[in-house]
Amino acid sequence: MLRPDPAQRHRLVEIRDNLIARITEAEQEGWLGEIEGLQVSLASTKEKLIQLDAEQARQRQVIDLGMPSFSQIATRISTARGPSS
Repeated sequence: MLRPDPAQRHRLVEIRDNLIARITEAEQEGWLGEIEGLQVSLASTKEKLIQLDAEQARQRQVIDLGMPSFSQIATRISTARGPSS
């Protein structure tokens, strides 16, 4: 499955809008076969937009926990063992 590039979202919106206009024109002209093909393309475009929005929402929820420094790790290890006897 191909993932859409978030930087290209505006292009997908343009494609969606164009497909909607073409479907309207095909309905006015009575091009029934054309309508079905355009509707399939429109459904795919809408699904890609939903994927982009969901990915952006997931990325906003990610919390950076940071990377512990070596001194933090070494302190934890030495205190966990306790004093040697």
